[in-house]
Amino acid sequence: MRYLFITLALFAISASAVQAAEYQYVSDELLITLRNGQGNSYQVLKTLPTGTRLEVLESTEEGYSRVRTSDGTEGWVRSQYLINNPTAAMQLEEATRKLENLQEENEKLRSTLSEVQEERAQLASERDELLGKTEEAEERLAHLTEVAEKPIVLDQENRELQQQNIALEKELQILNQENQVLKDRAEREWFIAGAGVLLGGLLLGLLIPRIRWKKQSSW
Repeated sequence: MRYLFITLALFAISASAVQAAEYQYVSDELLITLRNGQGNSYQVLKTLPTGTRLEVLESTEEGYSRVRTSDGTEGWVRSQYLINNPTAAMQLEEATRKLENLQEENEKLRSTLSEVQEERAQLASERDELLGKTEEAEERLAHLTEVAEKPIVLDQENRELQQQNIALEKELQILNQENQVLKDRAEREWFIAGAGVLLGGLLLGLLIPRIRWKKQSSW
């Protein structure tokens, strides 16, 4: 019974020292050592630079934490050198990377917008050409209507011109529809490009002051 009580007491003490696994980071401007025990006399397993992500397996009242690196190495470090969030430099790097991605996406959207505008200009040119042909056909039809001395010939030419006019009007209608689609697409992509740049600016505007404040507070 006595041994059972001692066993349960030791288990309770060790359980209180163990916390749920969490991830922390080596704090700013440090190079710390990972050792195989709690103290400077233990063997150094590896050095950990600033920003190293560590899985915290347990922490002790003596100020040490048992951690696991990304390659699976386990050891002990001083708890005072760990922070809960990525360092200011890491946050700035992440913000810069996101901004570069937004700028790259913005350039792609600008290129697409330029292509759409070129297609739109080409369709507008074709539409103007068809309008000219339609007007010419209408003029010919009006002229043939005036000279009605040859009914049979004029009737045939009149039918042909009417068919041509109908076909040209259909082509013109299709071009107008395509032009409207391209116009809507260009406006939408221009808006997305502007929103991407604005979002990147807002992101930097929010993060950079916060990062500077953290660095000043750490001094």
